[in-house]
Amino acid sequence: MKCPFCQFEDTRVLESREVEEERAIRRRRECEKCHKRFTTYEKVELLNLLVVKKDGRREAYDRDKIIRGIIKACEKLPISKEEIENLVSKIEQEIETKYSSEVTSKKIGQLVMRELKKLDKVAYIRFASVYREFADVEDFEEELKKVIKK
Repeated sequence: MKCPFCQFEDTRVLESREVEEERAIRRRRECEKCHKRFTTYEKVELLNLLVVKKDGRREAYDRDKIIRGIIKACEKLPISKEEIENLVSKIEQEIETKYSSEVTSKKIGQLVMRELKKLDKVAYIRFASVYREFADVEDFEEELKKVIKK
């Protein structure tokens, strides 16, 4: 692992620990030359998974795209980056076990909404309003009633 500060090739691991529900390893490292410290993450990667879009197009699975959508839904809410990462890891784990090569964007959206509903109802409503493309206030109100009843 090269040092991101001085590009020296030798670094040593100071600490390792599992994160994201044991689906990644966080390593604290120190450069042998400049002695600056930095963190790296080692993650399991979903390889060769295609997402089938509404219009039939296929594109490579992109974890960051899901994270960006969830972050947008969680803006100004007391939800940490770690909680979002864990939520996405949980969704990925389910996708990995149920789908081998393709998954629809609809299914991913449903999984995100299910997990957001458990995490925070406001974030859920925000995400659902974009994902389900609410046409008017009545659609929004109807979804809100469902959340309030539970």
